[in-house]
Amino acid sequence: MSVEYTKQAFVQIHPQDNVLVALRNLAAGEQIQWKGKEITLPEAVAAKHKFAVESLEVGDKVFMYGVLVGKTTQAIPLGGLLSTANLVHATDSQANGSRKTDWDAPNVSRWQNRTFMGYHRADGQVGTANYWVVIPLVFCENRNVQTMRQAFLKELGYSRPQPYRKQVRRLVELYEDGHPAEALLGTDLETLVENTDDERVFPNVDGIKFLTHQMGCGGTRDDARTLCGLLAGYITHPNVAGATVLSLGCQNAQISILQEEIQLRAPNFDKPLVVLEQQQEGTEQQLLSKAIRETFVGLIKANQVYRRPAPLSKLTLGLECGGSDGFSGISANPAVGHVSDMLVALGGTTILSEFPELCGVEDELSSRCITDAVSNRFLHLMESYQNRAEAVGSGFDANPSPGNIKDGLITDAIKSAGAAKKGGTSPIQDVLDYPEKVNKPGLNLLCTPGGDVESVTAMIGSGANIAVFTTGLGTPTGNPIAPVLKISTNTPLAVRMPDIIDLDAGPIISGEATIEEIGEQLLDLIVSVASGETTAKAVGLGQDDFIPWKRGVSL
Repeated sequence: MSVEYTKQAFVQIHPQDNVLVALRNLAAGEQIQWKGKEITLPEAVAAKHKFAVESLEVGDKVFMYGVLVGKTTQAIPLGGLLSTANLVHATDSQANGSRKTDWDAPNVSRWQNRTFMGYHRADGQVGTANYWVVIPLVFCENRNVQTMRQAFLKELGYSRPQPYRKQVRRLVELYEDGHPAEALLGTDLETLVENTDDERVFPNVDGIKFLTHQMGCGGTRDDARTLCGLLAGYITHPNVAGATVLSLGCQNAQISILQEEIQLRAPNFDKPLVVLEQQQEGTEQQLLSKAIRETFVGLIKANQVYRRPAPLSKLTLGLECGGSDGFSGISANPAVGHVSDMLVALGGTTILSEFPELCGVEDELSSRCITDAVSNRFLHLMESYQNRAEAVGSGFDANPSPGNIKDGLITDAIKSAGAAKKGGTSPIQDVLDYPEKVNKPGLNLLCTPGGDVESVTAMIGSGANIAVFTTGLGTPTGNPIAPVLKISTNTPLAVRMPDIIDLDAGPIISGEATIEEIGEQLLDLIVSVASGETTAKAVGLGQDDFIPWKRGVSL
C-alpha cells in the first residue's frame, strides 16, 4: 500500500542543490515543474529519495544541503533517480580555518523564567531523575549483577508488568487441553494483560538500574581506562543518587582506575558508593549478601532527595538520530537543531556526537568552533577516527545502514549533512573525546560512533541528563538513567509505532507546521519529562540500553 506523506511532490533543501527530494511517491512519466522547465521522470522515485534537476555525466558532483555529498559513477538523465548504482560518497572535508561564531539566537522570552523540577546535587548539577545503579567492573560480574536484579526489583516495587507471561500461560493451557497447533496460531492473545500493582518502598527513587557489559578484562589498558571513565560518568551523573560496583579483582579495569576517573569528574564526590571485590569477599553468597545490605542502606539515603525547581540552564541535552531516513534532515533533525539553539540561548548545554555522521560537514562545524584549538581538536579526532576505521578495512563511507539506504540515505555524506542539522547554528564551545565529561555550557561535540546505543550511552556518560532521538524508521533505543525522547521524521511512522514515538515532526513534511513550531513543542515536552510530569516512551517500556564503545571497531 502506498503511503502518502504529503500532497507536495518535492523539495529543494538548499539553493545550490542539483537534486530534489521526493516528498511523496512519484510515478515514472510524472511531470515536474521546476524553475520554468518541465521535467518528465524517466523512472519512479519513491518518497524520501532524490532525483536530478540536470543531466549529470560520470564524475559530476552532487550537492545537497549546499555541500558535496557524492560523485556520479554513471550518467544520470534529467529527472533520473539517484541510487547506490550511480552515486558514491564524496566530500569536500578540508576546513578553511575561518571562524564563523556569530549567530542569530532564537527568541526564548517564553522560556526565560521557566523552570523544571529536578534533583539538586551537592556539586551544583541537577538531575531529571533519581536512580541507583549497580555496575560490574568486568563482565565476570554480570551474573552477580543479574542475581541482585532478581532479588531487588520485585521486593522494592520496581518490577515491570509482564504482558506476555499470561499469553504463554494461555497457550500452555490450550496445548494441554489438546488443541491442535494450527488452532493456537489463531488464538487471540493481545487482550491478555498481566499487571503489577507493587508499591515502591522508596518513592523518591525512580529505580535501581543494573548495567551489564562485555568489557573490563581483555583488550588494551586504554580500553580499561576508557571503560572506567564511562562508568565514572554514570556514577557521578546528576541522575544518579548512588552506586554499587562489583569487581572480580584480577581484571584490567581496576577499582583504583575507577576511583581516579571519579575524582577527575567529581573532586568532591560525596554520593553513597558501595565497592566490593569478589576475590576479597570470599564466596558468592558472602559477596551478594554484603552488596544487598549496603545497597539497601544507600537507597535509604537516596530516598531523602526531592524534586525542586531548577532553571532550564541546568539541562544538558544529548542530540541523537537513529533509524534515519530521507526526511530526517528535513523535518526532525532541524527541529532538534532549533531546540539546541533555544537551550543554548537559555544558558543550557547540548551535545552533538556520532562523528562518522559529521563526515563532509567538517568545514561548517570547524568554522563554528570558538577557537582554533577547539577546531583543530575536532579535525584531529575526525581524522584519527577515520584512520582507525580504515585500519580495520572500513571507513566513514560504510556508515549508512541497509535501512538508511533503502529510505534515501545512499551515501554517508548525504546522511551526515542531514544529521548535522541536530546541532543547530550556535557556536561550538568545546570538542570532547570519548568518554570525557562536558563542562562548558553551549553546544559541545563528543566523539562517538554512529551506532545508536553506543552513542547514547556515551552522551549520557558525558553528562546529558536527557536526550532527544530522531528516527525515520523507528527504533526503541533508551538508556538506563536518562529519558530518551523519540521524534519521528514522518507521520506514518508515528501512527504505526505510537508506543515508541514521543513527538511527531511529520507535520513539517506535510506543511502543517514549521520547524520552529515543532521545535517549540519539543522543548515544552523536554521540560515536562525533565520534571517527571510526563514519562518518555522508552522509560515506560523499560528500554535500558547500555553498550560501552570499543574504540576503532564501531561506526
